[in-house]
Amino acid sequence: MIEQDYSAGIVSQSFWFNEFRQLLRLKAENYDTDEIKKRVIEENLFGAPNEYRAKRICGYLISRTSVVEKELSDLFFSSDLAAQKLINLIAVIQQDRLFFEFLYEVYREKIILGEKTLELSDARSFFNHKETQDHTILEWKDQTKRRIQSAYFNFMAEANLLEINDKKRLITPPLLDIALERYLRSNGETAIIKAITGEY
Repeated sequence: MIEQDYSAGIVSQSFWFNEFRQLLRLKAENYDTDEIKKRVIEENLFGAPNEYRAKRICGYLISRTSVVEKELSDLFFSSDLAAQKLINLIAVIQQDRLFFEFLYEVYREKIILGEKTLELSDARSFFNHKETQDHTILEWKDQTKRRIQSAYFNFMAEANLLEINDKKRLITPPLLDIALERYLRSNGETAIIKAITGEY
C-alpha cells in the first residue's frame, strides 16, 4: 500500500468500471497519456455530457490505472467479470488510504465476527474514531463524511462486496480468483486480501 494522507477525493468519483477497462485497453495498446486524453475527449469514449466532465473522468482514471502494473493489467484481461471488478476496486483503495482502512478495520472485522450486514452506524463509528487520530478528518463537514460513506457503500456494492437489498447492506465477501490472490501475495499485498475477503 502507498502511504498517503487522508482524502475525501472519492466523493468526486464513481466506480467507472467500463471506463476503467477502456483506459486499461488503450494503455495495453501502448497509447501514451496525451494520446489517451485526446481520444477520450475527441471520441467521447466515456459518453460524458461535456468536455469538462470527460477531462475530469479521464484524469481520475489515468491516476487510478497508474497503479495497475502490466502483470495486473494482463491478469485483468484474462479474468472473469467478478475478478475484473475487484481489480478496479483494488486500484481505488491503493490510492485511497481511508477507504482501505475502512475495508480493513470495519468490513473485515464484520466478516470475522460473522455479522451479516454493514450499518450506517458502523461507518459513523469508524469516522468518529478516525477524527481522534487525524485533524484532517476532524475538519471535514458532516455532509462530506456522509458523502464519503455513501461512496464507500456504492463502490463495495459495485465490486460485489455488498448486496444492497431493501435498504440493508448484506455482506457478501468474494471468493478471490486464484491468479489474483497469487498476484497480490507475491507483491506483498496480503493486507488487501484480508481487507476484501475477511481473511484473518
